[in-house]
Amino acid sequence: MINVLFVCLGNICRSPMAEAILRHRLKEAGLDKQVLVDSAGTGDYHIGHVPHEGTREKLDAYEISYDGMKARQVQSSDFEQFDYIIAMDDSNMKHLKDNFDFKQAEVCRMMDFVSDAKEDNVPDPYFTGNFDYTYELLSEACEDFIEYIIKKHHIKG
Repeated sequence: MINVLFVCLGNICRSPMAEAILRHRLKEAGLDKQVLVDSAGTGDYHIGHVPHEGTREKLDAYEISYDGMKARQVQSSDFEQFDYIIAMDDSNMKHLKDNFDFKQAEVCRMMDFVSDAKEDNVPDPYFTGNFDYTYELLSEACEDFIEYIIKKHHIKG
């Protein structure tokens, strides 16, 4: 089992959107039994809250489930449980580096998986209001991440 954790600031916009997209794409590819996906925030602002309305609307438009998702804060044990901890931007990455021992987890940014990426960081739609652009970036990055783990771990659907 490959364990993946997406991390953003509050765990209500970007990381739950990435979690839902990746789960959906893995299911379509027949890989959902081989990859576990979760998300968390560096901040404690929204613990226990469902994803942001803009995230839910965007996922609903593509018929992607976010059932049962509730915001939580990243914790030390995540670095032992997860193989990949994927930050949405440089700020989240800095927080992770400054506050945690990476242990076995491979820690990187979401857009690191996209060759010729339009952005280095996934902009936060909580502040920009542009959930469409965030979805576009995360959708592309999730596709490329699936290709990456298929090649690296030699998994098949």
